[in-house]
Amino acid sequence: MNKLLLRLFIKLHNYSYKHISRLVVLLNNGIHPKHRLMNYHQFFIDMVSPDDFVLDIGCGNGANSYDVANRAKKVIGIDFNKNNIESARKRYQRSNLEFIVGDATTYHLNQPVDKIILSNVLEHIKHRVEFLQKLHRLSDIILLRVPMITRDWLPMYKKEMGLEYRLDKTHFIEFTLEGLREELFQAGWSIKSHQIIFGEFWGVIESTK
Repeated sequence: MNKLLLRLFIKLHNYSYKHISRLVVLLNNGIHPKHRLMNYHQFFIDMVSPDDFVLDIGCGNGANSYDVANRAKKVIGIDFNKNNIESARKRYQRSNLEFIVGDATTYHLNQPVDKIILSNVLEHIKHRVEFLQKLHRLSDIILLRVPMITRDWLPMYKKEMGLEYRLDKTHFIEFTLEGLREELFQAGWSIKSHQIIFGEFWGVIESTK
């Protein structure tokens, strides 16, 4: 009986988290309040210089690209979701900011960049090592943000129980630090610096090739 109750409450926990996320977006003009509360845009802003040409892969609604473009020389945001890009083009405009519709796993940018931003993107990619290997032709530096399964004991326990543990069902993985290091190593990258904030990894990744 206790095990059945536990499974029921875990499913309710997952259900409530998903719908809380949807409602807060609706109540905040289409923008999740985590952007404001976590202030993670500042991490990316701090990691670029005024001379940098930056590629923001999986830029979503364009908010982070827009803020980074306030500091960088040029920013290109790319996302496979056409609606995201159309919204970004209307909402966020700067002379040094461009938005492109495209799948970053297959899209070929015709010039190298100084830095690549992957903000909550890598976990959505199935063949991550192959994808990361392709990025060497574009840049030697990745600014990376990914969710950690070690953010709390509960996600790890859910996984152990064979229950849904991911923040988003489109995630192929949620990382441990050791697992992330290994995937980066396999792809020819290493962690130069990092911090764990709000249960997420925020770090600067450098090419080892």
